Amino acid sequence: MILKQVLEIFELIDKPTANGEEVVEYIKKAGADSVFVKKISTEKGSTDFVKIIIKGKNGKLSGGNAPTLGVIGRLGGIGARPEMIGTVSDADGAIAALSVALKAADMKTKGDILLGDLIITTHICPNAPTQPHDPVPFMGSPINMQLMNEYEVDNQCDAFLSIDTTKGNKIINTKGIAISPTVKEGYILKVSDNLLDIMQIVTGKLPKVFAISQQDITPYGNGVHHLNSILQPSTATCSPVVGIAITTEIPVPGCATGASHPEDVELAGRFALEVAKMFGQEKCSFYDIEELEILLNRYGNLKKFQTFGE
Repeated sequence: MILKQVLEIFELIDKPTANGEEVVEYIKKAGADSVFVKKISTEKGSTDFVKIIIKGKNGKLSGGNAPTLGVIGRLGGIGARPEMIGTVSDADGAIAALSVALKAADMKTKGDILLGDLIITTHICPNAPTQPHDPVPFMGSPINMQLMNEYEVDNQCDAFLSIDTTKGNKIINTKGIAISPTVKEGYILKVSDNLLDIMQIVTGKLPKVFAISQQDITPYGNGVHHLNSILQPSTATCSPVVGIAITTEIPVPGCATGASHPEDVELAGRFALEVAKMFGQEKCSFYDIEELEILLNRYGNLKKFQTFGE
């Protein structure tokens, strides 16, 4: 259970002065191997990108060969000040990812060490802009998606989990969490059986999967509608990406305050942590390698969907 960590991270960022330096120092004291902070400023404001690394017992960063998992907390911002007072719903993805980092660091300190390396990335922006979106307003961001991917998608990772508040839609109408099919280099592949198994064990319920379309895995800014940014990391890597959506029964604006549910954020983080355990042991596959080879041989590569096209 990582509810303690979720509450600690929430309290740490629930203020106008929230920043990346304070967050990573807090997690470093808990036992993280290394941390990184980079402040990026534009005419729209600024945000702090953060990266936390928890080295595994047989991780590549220590000369081993266990696969590396990346966990991305995807969001526009943790706050929409001065328009909204407090932490917004959009912050859930960042809180979940940072809670995973805090828990994994604490586990390592106590002797429960993951086999593979774990790399957690997100960004901290307490005063992000909002933007119109159907059916409810989205959180905007002071930086564009290409820059966000540059700092959050670490290509040392062999697979990624992208955690994102996914409440502002009519596609997923259940409260809790849901996962996406695996996305790799422009292909929407079948849902991983291993991830479904882990999900139902963690939740104690039948696993939930949310629908995605081809346009959801194309880059932001190409003129088509996207469910949200949960699968934008897939446009910047050749590694497989799976989205973990934190969901509600009705559409909730990303800029709404008082709309975060700790039990759902904890569920997303706990699921990600269990995946990290199994992935490092090579007991969790995100996709069928042989089946992808068949698709590539028959239909060719679809990497153009990772670009803005023609």
